Amino acid sequence: MLRLAAALAAALTVAAPATAAPCQHRDFDGSGFTVCTFDAAQDELRLDWTDRHGKALRGFDRLARAFGPDAGRVLFGMNAGMFEEDGKPLGLYVENGVERRPINTRDASGNFYLKPNGVFLQTAGGKVAVVETFAFELRSDRPVLATQSGPLLVSDGKFNPQISADGPSRNIRNGVGVRDPHTAFFVISDEPVSFGRLARLFRDELHCPDALYFDGTISSAWIPSQGRMDVSRPLGPMITVLRRE
Repeated sequence: MLRLAAALAAALTVAAPATAAPCQHRDFDGSGFTVCTFDAAQDELRLDWTDRHGKALRGFDRLARAFGPDAGRVLFGMNAGMFEEDGKPLGLYVENGVERRPINTRDASGNFYLKPNGVFLQTAGGKVAVVETFAFELRSDRPVLATQSGPLLVSDGKFNPQISADGPSRNIRNGVGVRDPHTAFFVISDEPVSFGRLARLFRDELHCPDALYFDGTISSAWIPSQGRMDVSRPLGPMITVLRRE
C-alpha cells in the first residue's frame, strides 16, 4: 500500500503542469521576439523613473538596487516610454496615482509625435488599457499608473495608417499590447524589425486590439529568470512586473 501511494504521488508530480515562464521566445514572420505576459490577477505592475531622492535611475541596475528586497519578486522589466536627454518622460507619466508629468498633445517631429500616439495605463481596479491620447483626456477615471508614448501600433483592431506593413526602417523595438482588461503583453524584438512587423505581431499573433510603441535603439529588458539585464544606453521610464506577495 505504501509503495502504491508513493508511486501515485510520483506520477502526479510528473504529470503536474510546470509554471509557464513569464517571458518566452516567439517567432513571427521570419523574426524573433521575446514576449512577456502580465496577468493582473497574479502580478503587480510598477512604473519607475527616479529613486526616492528624485534622481533619475536611467537603468535596470540602479532600479534593482532601489527595489531592495522587492527585486527578488521581479518577473521582468522593460523601458516604457520616450524621454528627454535627462531621462524625464516626454509625455504623461503617472506613478502610484500621482501625475508627475502632464499629457503631451503637441505636434512635432519624431516617433512620439507620429499620430495617433497613446497611453498605456492601469486603473485603480487593476484593469489595463492602451488608449489614444485624446481619448485618454476624455476619461473620467484617473489611472494609478500611466505612461505616454507613440505611435500607437494598433487601435481598436486597426493598424496605424501612418505605418506601412513592413517598411524599410529596421531597429530593435519594443512595445505593449493589451488583449483584455487583465492581460498585457510586453514585447521586445530579438533582432531589428519594422514598425509594421511589430504591429502585426501584436494584432495577428497575440490578438491585441490595442498596442503602443515604446521605443527603438535603446529598447532593453530585464528578465531575471533568463539572467538578462540589458545595460546599454541610459533609459527613462521603466516598467516592471512583480510576483504578487
